[in-house]
Amino acid sequence: MHRAVQAATAVALGLTLAACSSGDGDTDSSDAVTTVSHIHGLGLDPSEQRLYVATHEGIYTPDSKGNPKLVGDSKDDFMGFTVAQGKTFYASGHPASGGDGPGNKGLIKSTDAGRTWKSLSLSGKSDFHALDFAHGTIYGYDSTNGLLRTTKDGTAWKDGATFQALDIAVDPDHAGLVLATTAEGVARSTDGGKTFAKGKQPPVMAFLSWKAQNALYGIDTSGRMSRSTDGGTTWKKLAAVPGGQPQALTAVDAQHVLAATRSGVYESKDGGKTFTKRLAVESSGGH
Repeated sequence: MHRAVQAATAVALGLTLAACSSGDGDTDSSDAVTTVSHIHGLGLDPSEQRLYVATHEGIYTPDSKGNPKLVGDSKDDFMGFTVAQGKTFYASGHPASGGDGPGNKGLIKSTDAGRTWKSLSLSGKSDFHALDFAHGTIYGYDSTNGLLRTTKDGTAWKDGATFQALDIAVDPDHAGLVLATTAEGVARSTDGGKTFAKGKQPPVMAFLSWKAQNALYGIDTSGRMSRSTDGGTTWKKLAAVPGGQPQALTAVDAQHVLAATRSGVYESKDGGKTFTKRLAVESSGGH
């Protein structure tokens, strides 16, 4: 039921919900160029400033030529994805087609920059389509059950509001303020996700990312970037990211932003005014 609910939310937002399925990045054993599609998450490892891209078929990173290379040997379907700190990632998703294990991975963790993963909790029970790490807490939107959940240790969860959303973002200075993208606009919680006020239009954002107090970034369904300096009360439109329909968004800091669209992964280092391509992708649907 909640898969259908989220699909309906995606359609209402003008997005395509990517289908979910129930080698090391620095090596190159072939001259063939790998292509990626169905991007679900982006992150920059602060320990090495390396870009990581979570996709329908594994985690990828650009090689020395800018071509995508698989990290580790897992080609699982990674959905929610966030970089917590150097080499420490959290994710969710599904096993690769024909793979072992339950259809939903729950929360998984990597401490070697995505090469290997360990199951933490909710295996077989939850599929997090959005994850954020802030204030020593993992915030997740559980699409299987349609609710916001939080955990400090990755195993003991607190259930929050039940609602329909695609993405979440947490105030970097206040653990209680959580935003979510919905078909009605950006919904706001001031109690850590226990309750959400209904979203207001405009704007209707597809994805959000909030790494600096005065730099909340959002990208709408057309790929237009916007920035808010007052926690989402007002927005200033910025550049349109090339490629149109967005697939993922991550702010590294107040000026550094990464965005994935139908044509590639793009990077801005001037606060969303201009973008350069970091990685090419196949044209495909989004989150």
